[in-house]
Amino acid sequence: MTTTLRDRALNARAWPFEEARKVLKRYENKQPEKGYVLFETGYGPSGLPHIGTFGEVLRTTMVRRAFELMSDIPTKLLAFSDDMDGLRKVPTNVPNQDMLTAALNKRLTKVPDPFGTHDSFGAHNNARLRDFLDGFGFEYEFASSTEYYFSGRFDDALIRMLECYEAIQKIMLPSLRDERRETYSPFLPVDPDTHEVYQVPVLHTDAKAGTIVYRHPDGREVETPVTGGRCKLQWKPDWGMRWYALGVDYEMSGKDLIDSVKLSTRICQALGAPPPETQINELFLDDQGQKISKSKGNGLSMEEWLAYAPDESLGLFMFQKPRTAKRLYFDVIPKAVDDYLTFRAKFPEETPEQQLENPAFHIHQGDVPKDVPPVSFSLLLNLAAVCNTEDKDVLWGFITRYAPQASPENDPLLDQLVGFAIRYYQDFVKPHKTFKVPEENDRAALMDLRDVLSGFDATASAEEIQTQVYEVGKRHGYENLRDWFKAQYQILLGQEQGPRIGSFFALYGLPETIALIDQALAGQDMSA
Repeated sequence: MTTTLRDRALNARAWPFEEARKVLKRYENKQPEKGYVLFETGYGPSGLPHIGTFGEVLRTTMVRRAFELMSDIPTKLLAFSDDMDGLRKVPTNVPNQDMLTAALNKRLTKVPDPFGTHDSFGAHNNARLRDFLDGFGFEYEFASSTEYYFSGRFDDALIRMLECYEAIQKIMLPSLRDERRETYSPFLPVDPDTHEVYQVPVLHTDAKAGTIVYRHPDGREVETPVTGGRCKLQWKPDWGMRWYALGVDYEMSGKDLIDSVKLSTRICQALGAPPPETQINELFLDDQGQKISKSKGNGLSMEEWLAYAPDESLGLFMFQKPRTAKRLYFDVIPKAVDDYLTFRAKFPEETPEQQLENPAFHIHQGDVPKDVPPVSFSLLLNLAAVCNTEDKDVLWGFITRYAPQASPENDPLLDQLVGFAIRYYQDFVKPHKTFKVPEENDRAALMDLRDVLSGFDATASAEEIQTQVYEVGKRHGYENLRDWFKAQYQILLGQEQGPRIGSFFALYGLPETIALIDQALAGQDMSA
């Protein structure tokens, strides 16, 4: 019996399909009253957008697209910015620190933009996020917390929060330290004159009037409505309120928010709505193993990754093992690029069932390009290393000899990879290259290798060369052939590891490789 794409999606094991089935189960027997399934991602614009924020949107989009293969119910993705928050500390990775210090506690959409390009710091960070989401072609609706509060879109939900005030307090207070409990309220008054978001005691609530009375920092008792932007909620109650008000069906978050998800879930239920389906993802770590932080600006930014690799490689990094903590630093980029190319190359040969498990299917939303570059990124990096050039034409000279059908015009992805490889080599490989002086056994093996390579003609394949490199290592007593290959990388390329050496010799050219070996045997400067 022939299976349809929907049948295969309903049984696929890749994690986006697993998550989508959780959402589908919510509407097995009914349609959503709002007429669509709502996927949400949240963003706190108190610092510059980091790569984890982008990853949350990408991963949520993957779940959304998986759901759309299973159901005809319309979907929306809401990218929600909590720009009504008060600025509580100054990020260390932005200019004009004194300007921001003077604006502490103001809501982010009233904090001056330290970059001088937008009306506020919140608007600047929102624009940065949207630029990248738009650049990747995401289909989403952007939502500003400031707009939602001031326009009245949250007014009914805020009145409901007042009606459930005691129930919300019973949920929140046990999660707080003793001193915090004494003054805690889910409502934060917003001063209409100074735009400060106050963390002050609430003395009285009136659900019928829709007001609270709070103790102003100067000691006065002030009555204010909770609607129309005159108050905002603490972020955990805000999260639960938002789920209730908007009817959110799915939202993922990081492991550091597990307790917050639990509290917001209970708040949403107390207000009278089912909480969304959730997925808890592990954290991204910087090169020191520390959690990536917007305020610290550690780890990689989206701009930095995309300066050295195509966006599909970033998509693969986000797709793989979302529930596993991953180090996110420059040295993970080359493997991500080559892994992506491998998945892309495998896709046409796979069964329809296997294709749904292939990361390339999710990265390209099912429309996976058929062309695959004839040269891996790791090979290009090593070609850049031995050529020691910033000129793409130099590398293309070797590539077209190795793969005559390739050209910058016919292979735009390969041309892009050539530029990335040169840039990555210059910035991250070249400064750390250390060439090993060949030892006696290495010299004998390299002389043997030189003679073997001299016996090949120009049409020798990478596999033929690789086989003979193995044989040379065996003849010279390397107990572990990995040590033989490592010695070649260290002596000829100045690094600890590299691609399949046969493929590299074929790409670089046998006469050029022989000259490189001669240079090493003669004790010449290999870094020149």
